[in-house]
Amino acid sequence: MDFTTVISAEELLEHLGDSDVVVLDARFSLDDEAWGETAYAEGHIPGARHANTATHLSGPIVPRVTGRRPFPDPEEFAVQLGRWGISPDTQVVTYDADGGRMSAARVWVMLRWMGHDRVAVLSGGWQAWLAAGGPISTDEPEPSTSTYPAQLRPELLADVTEVDEFRQRARTCVFDSRGAEGYHGGGVYHDPVRGHIAGAGLADRANTTNDDLTLRDPEALREYYTELLDGVDPADVIFYCGSGITAAQNVLAMHAAGLPGARMYVGSWSEWINDPSRPVEL
Repeated sequence: MDFTTVISAEELLEHLGDSDVVVLDARFSLDDEAWGETAYAEGHIPGARHANTATHLSGPIVPRVTGRRPFPDPEEFAVQLGRWGISPDTQVVTYDADGGRMSAARVWVMLRWMGHDRVAVLSGGWQAWLAAGGPISTDEPEPSTSTYPAQLRPELLADVTEVDEFRQRARTCVFDSRGAEGYHGGGVYHDPVRGHIAGAGLADRANTTNDDLTLRDPEALREYYTELLDGVDPADVIFYCGSGITAAQNVLAMHAAGLPGARMYVGSWSEWINDPSRPVEL
C-alpha cells in the first residue's frame, strides 16, 4: 500500500487495520472550532486518531506578525506525529467532511513538510466513507510514546516576501483559493480587512472536486490547471486562502494532476493584512 495523493473509501476499506496504516480524522469547522472534536467522539473510522486543526495542526499566533493558523513548531509536531503512531514507514490516510477542502489537505501538506510522502487524503471524505458502508467506531486509540524523525522541507512553503515578489510578475503566479465571493471581499469573513492580495488570481478550491466531494480525475484537473496557469511553471505557483487551511487543497490537486511543485503560503490573507502597506484589491 503506497498512496501519496488520494485514496478511495473502497481502497481504505481493503487496508483498514493494516499494521502500517494510521488514519487521521481532521474534521473541522471555522465557524465552530469544537465541532470536529464532537464529531469525532460521536463516531469515526475505526482506529482513526483525531487531528485537531486548532491545536495539533496550528502553532501560537503572534499578534500583528502571523496569520490565524501558523504551522506548529516542527519539533513539537514531530512529537505529535509520534503520539499518533506515525513512523517513516507508516501509510497515513486523512479525511475531513469537506472532501479534503478543509483540513485533510492541510494534513497532507504538513506531513510532506515534515518529510513524509506516504500520506493520502480520503477522496470524498467522511461522506464517501459512509456511502461505501464503512464501519464506524467511538473508540479512541491509545497514544504512542515515539517521536517522528522529521526531515523538514521548508522549500515546500512560501513566505510573505516571496508572495510579494511573485504577485508582481507579469504572469499570474499567486492564487487565492477562496471562492469568488470571498476573493472580492464578500460573504463571511474572519478577518478585519476584505479583499485579496493585489495581483493574485482566483483558484477556487471547490473546482477541484466533483459534486460528491471526491477529487476530480487527474486528466480533468490537468486540463483545469493548464488553462488557469496559462503557461506558468507549476514551481512558480503559490496558493493562499484566508488562514492557511483550504489553500492546501489546490497544492494537493495539482500534485494529483501530475503538476507538482506548487507551494502554499501558510500565513495567507490573515498574515498579509497585518502590514497595512501590503497592497490589497477587491
